[in-house]
Amino acid sequence: MDATSPEFYIEGVRSGNRRILAKTITLLESIRPADRHLARVVMEGLLPHTGKSIRLGITGVPGVGKSTFVERFGMVRINDGMKVAVLAIDPSSTRSGGSIMADKTRMEHLAVAEGAFIRPSPSGGTLGGAARMTRESLLVCEAAGFDLVIVETVGVGQSETTVASMVDFFLVLMLAGAGDELQGIKKGVLEMADAVVINKADGDNVEKAEQARRAYENAFHLITPESLTWHPPVLTCSALTASGFDQVWETIVDHHRRLEKTGELAQKRRQQAVSWMWSRIEDGLKERFFENPDVRSQLKEVQSAVARGDQSPTAGAEALLFLLDNGR
Repeated sequence: MDATSPEFYIEGVRSGNRRILAKTITLLESIRPADRHLARVVMEGLLPHTGKSIRLGITGVPGVGKSTFVERFGMVRINDGMKVAVLAIDPSSTRSGGSIMADKTRMEHLAVAEGAFIRPSPSGGTLGGAARMTRESLLVCEAAGFDLVIVETVGVGQSETTVASMVDFFLVLMLAGAGDELQGIKKGVLEMADAVVINKADGDNVEKAEQARRAYENAFHLITPESLTWHPPVLTCSALTASGFDQVWETIVDHHRRLEKTGELAQKRRQQAVSWMWSRIEDGLKERFFENPDVRSQLKEVQSAVARGDQSPTAGAEALLFLLDNGR
């Protein structure tokens, strides 16, 4: 079999071949029409073998130690006999479109560990691009037999919502001792969180971490939980010493079991899948819009007219969309 055959990718992924796993994700990221068609066939072949992993999303404020946490946490899970994949939604270089953050150098031990796989998702300048690649990469990692797939957001803002929309458990890392802890809380992030973990609870910082834990715990009383089955806990840990990691993992597993038992986990994944479909429809419509030759020929002129005030934004949009309709 060669690299133009769907079976090359499907069988390679299913056998746990990390080189073919990486090639499959590269295929998914390709914008070439032939590659896109092949990628769709490959994904359809892999889909029946997905859904058995725990999908864990991790975000946190800058300087919180996400990379250290993810690497140490992943190594602990691997030492327990699990297979761990890490996918990072990363900012992109505006020149190359590649990933700025060198994930494999940030996680040097995890990168070479047997049973681990690390992959950045360069977004090509758009968060939507990264999200699409990461969602499909997550399913490929599941088909490859990874027990835990960690999706880490390196960016901030909308990327948090994006990660929360593709995982089972959304973990928010926070810092203690950085002034007024509650001042740094964004209500939207807490509403998405399945747990908040105060990192760097070691040395002289243990008491401050405990104070922060109580502050965040009080803040949760102001938020209506998304699930009646689960009330998000606030925990402390140290990524340097791995203290508190057992409790964090037990919390993730407990959440998974509870939601699995009530059927909420299956329902959540179904909703996410439909949401991903609509996201791809929106991306596809946008791509077709900009690829339309009539739109491309008149876009600058209409845009200039709107900027000068000669045409309203609504009229400009309708004129361009009419061109798209005519190009059917």
